[in-house]
This record gives sequence, C-alpha cells and structure tokens, in this order.
Amino acid sequence: MPQLPLDPDETLHVLVPSRAIGAAVEALSPRVRAHRFDPADGLPAGEAALAQVWVPRSGGAALPGRDFFDALPGLRLVQLLSAGAENFAGRLPEGVLLCNARGAHTPSTAEWAVAATLAAQRGIPFFVREQEAGRWTSRTHRSLVGARVLVVGAGDIGRAIGRMLVGFDVRLTYVARTARDGVHAMEELPALLPHADVVVVVVPVTPETTGMVDAGFLAAMPDGALLVNAARGVVVDTDALLAELGAGRLRAALDVTDPEPLPGGHPLWEAPGLLLTPHVGGAVPETNARAAAAVTDQVERILAGQPLENVVGSY
Repeated sequence: MPQLPLDPDETLHVLVPSRAIGAAVEALSPRVRAHRFDPADGLPAGEAALAQVWVPRSGGAALPGRDFFDALPGLRLVQLLSAGAENFAGRLPEGVLLCNARGAHTPSTAEWAVAATLAAQRGIPFFVREQEAGRWTSRTHRSLVGARVLVVGAGDIGRAIGRMLVGFDVRLTYVARTARDGVHAMEELPALLPHADVVVVVVPVTPETTGMVDAGFLAAMPDGALLVNAARGVVVDTDALLAELGAGRLRAALDVTDPEPLPGGHPLWEAPGLLLTPHVGGAVPETNARAAAAVTDQVERILAGQPLENVVGSY
C-alpha cells in the first residue's frame, strides 16, 4: 500500500474545508498545520501553498482548474470526505494520491435505501399526499416482508443494506463486478432481474456502470417491481426510466438523478410511482463525524509513516 513520505521534522500542511476538521488534525501533533481553504476563494497562498494534503469539501466537491494544482507544488494527497470519487479519479496530477472516506456514509446511505424501499412498498408517499389533501383513503400496497431483493453492488453499503433487511425476511441476492461466495457476477444480472421485486443499485460510477440501468435493464424487471437508486444519477438512463414510470409498469425510489440538481419543470418531478429525495441519503449528523474521523486517521498514518487507507489511485 502507498505511503506519503514525511521527514521526522517536516511540518504537514493540510488544506481543510472547515474549522472543525482543522482543529481535529492540528490536535494530533504540533507538526500539523491546518489551513481552511475553498478553491472558490482563489488560489492557495502563503503557508497554504505548502500543503501536502488537500481535503475538499463534501457535497458536490469538484476538481478545480490546473492553476490550482500549479499553486500546490508539494501536494501529494487528495483526501475526500465521500466514498464517491468520480469527480477526481484519473484526473489528478501525476504523483498525487487519491483516497476516499469509504465507510463514512455507509450506515446512513444504507438506512436511506431501506427506508425508501419500505416507504415505496407500503405506499407511504400516496398516503402522505392523501393526508395533505384531507382525504381518508384506504388502499392496499405491497409488502417488503418476504420480497425478492436484488442488490447490485456488494461493497460496504450493499452489505449494510443486506444486514438491515434481515428482519424483513427478504430473499436477498447480491450482484457485483466479480463473482465470489454469495455474490453473483454482473454477467448473470439479465437472468436475475426478472425474479426481483426490488432492485437496489449501489455501484460506484465507472465507465461500465454509467448508463447501466438502461431500457434493456428496466425491461427485464417484472411488472410492478421497484428500482431503488442509492448510487449516482448517471447510473440510470433517465429517459428509459421515465418511459417505464409513465407507463405505470415500474416504480422507483431515487436519491440521485441525472441531471442533478433536478431542474424545475423536469418530468421526473411529476413521474408517477416515484419517491424522490434530493441526494440526502448520507445526510445525517453522524456522517460528518465519521468523515472527519477518516481524515484524522489518515493524517495519523502519515505522521507514523504507515500505509494510507482507502486509496483510489495515483495519477
């Protein structure tokens, strides 16, 4: 595993997005200097330009222009506060490592997937609308108990979803890029989709997963099935999903969309059978603490000369 070499008497300069994270890393050692910084404010200057580590802000963090990296000649690590790294992977200067905060969003994102699945199955969005209209409307919806659930993605979040679903006695099937014990290979997906009442998508964004949930994928799902997207919006072909929702054949629960943020007037706002939340699956107070802990743990590893964790790549 890669390391970030640091001389015993060398100061570690870290660009941080908040005072809280800055205070946390500086508390680790007098050798650490934190500089609160946002690329929107301009280029790093003074001691900030000495930074070896940059921690971008969470929630929509994007890659700045080349001049940003030119202003940081000593940069060796970009430490994300999120698990998703698609905005950075393969796009950093040569010699700069990329690490994510794998696990920080796992409990809350898995919780959202289960909550959305349960709400959609039991028709909670329908009953909320009836409550707002002052109507006492009785209607029978589906159940999650005993449902056939196909989880596409068997990483931390997918496994957490599976553990949370145990109490519902679901018939759980995992699919991932490669087959292993208890996990089917992606090549088996077309044969598995017709037998799923609920399909939960929790894959990372890669060239292979972008647009993966296309018209063919959706057509293979049985009538009345539920698609739950807790990954990224670009994983799903929006037009193909709209066609299925508009026909009333499938239902969906989305925390992410393509485009995102969803603009006013977009047909997804009015799509039937859709439960929609604005990319808040990981947004609980505890997530910030777990993400900050990932940063402090990484800084501790650098100071101790230990291998880094959650390395996405070196580019």
